[in-house]
Amino acid sequence: MKKDDIVPFFATLQAANPNPETELEYTTPFELLAAVLLSAQATDVGVNKATRKLYPVANTPQAIFDLGVEGLESYIKTIGLYRSKAKHLIETCRMLIELHGSEVPRTRAELEALPGVGRKTANVVLNVAFGEPTIAVDTHIFRIGNRTGLAAGKTPLAVELKLEKRVPMAFRLHAHHWLILHGRYICVARKPKCWECAVHTMCDYKPKTPAPKS
Repeated sequence: MKKDDIVPFFATLQAANPNPETELEYTTPFELLAAVLLSAQATDVGVNKATRKLYPVANTPQAIFDLGVEGLESYIKTIGLYRSKAKHLIETCRMLIELHGSEVPRTRAELEALPGVGRKTANVVLNVAFGEPTIAVDTHIFRIGNRTGLAAGKTPLAVELKLEKRVPMAFRLHAHHWLILHGRYICVARKPKCWECAVHTMCDYKPKTPAPKS
C-alpha cells in the first residue's frame, strides 16, 4: 500500500464506522480482561454466551477466584480450551487480588505478567479499557496487514510494529477495531469480498475477488 493511500484508507473506514467498539460484552476493565483472556481461539459470540451466565454470578477477581477452577469451568465449558483458560483466569484473579488490589493494571509489563495474558490481550485491554492507542494484532489484522500491503510482516509483532509506524496518530486509537471488523466481515480469510469493499482501490491484493454471479 502506497503511503499516500493510508490516510484515505483509514478515513474511509472511519466514515463508515466513526466510533467502533469491541464485540465482547463487558462493563468493567476486569470483565474486559477476563473476556479477552477467554477469547483466545474462540469467537466473541461464544465468549459472550458464557460471560452472560458467569458475570451475573461472579464478575470481580475475588468472586471468580472463590469459584475455584472447577466452579469456573462449569460456566465456560462451551469455550475452546476452557480447562487451561480456567486455570489461567483463576491464577490471574489471585495475582490481581494479591498484587494489584483487585484492580486491572495499566501497564503492558504488569498485564503481560498475568497468566494467559500475552501481548495481544494486553494491547486490547490498554486500548479498549484505558484508551491507549495500541494495536492488538490478531489473525484478522495479521491477514489484512499482509494482504493489503498496509503492514507486511512474518509475525504478529512485526505487523504491529509496522502498523505503529504507518498508521497516522489521528486514526491510531480506533485502528485496531476498524481492521478487525473489516477482516471479520469483508476481508475474510478464504475469499475476500472485494466487491463489497470500500477501500479496495487502495489495497494491493490482486486479483480482486469478483462479485458472485446471481
